[in-house]
Amino acid sequence: MNYKMVFGFVVASLLSFSVNAEKVAVLGVQQALLASSAAADFRKSLKTEFAKDEKKVLNLEKQVKAARDKATKNKDLASADELKKMKIQFQKVFAEYQRSGQALQQKKMQREQAFIQEMRPRLDKVIRSLIEKEGYDLVVAKQATLFAKKELDITPRVVELLNKQ
Repeated sequence: MNYKMVFGFVVASLLSFSVNAEKVAVLGVQQALLASSAAADFRKSLKTEFAKDEKKVLNLEKQVKAARDKATKNKDLASADELKKMKIQFQKVFAEYQRSGQALQQKKMQREQAFIQEMRPRLDKVIRSLIEKEGYDLVVAKQATLFAKKELDITPRVVELLNKQ
């Protein structure tokens, strides 16, 4: 019962606020950041930076497949000792593949987080200036909306302003 009252109060508050809001906009913050030219440049530099590591992981993946195929093909022909050696070899290569892949993903995630932290102040500045310049009363996160007219979406405008910086 208590939750229903609180929910009703929140809905009523939001509805009364939206009635008073004269200029409303919808913004996809993450979409704006990812669509920026800085993000495109970052993706290119990330690809270049990790090309060697990605090549290593792909090579290890090929080795894993080759070791697995060798063990599968020779399981009926090889002795128990040879099968054990092939299994150990496969496990070593697979463990190295997993470790390298995880390390690469972790490095990429750290770089992506650093990029987001670097870009966040610029993005916030662009959003604040647009809100002030255009006089928006309410800006809602795109992900929080069920429906919004295309004219209300200021994401492309934010991308444009972010690219000009």
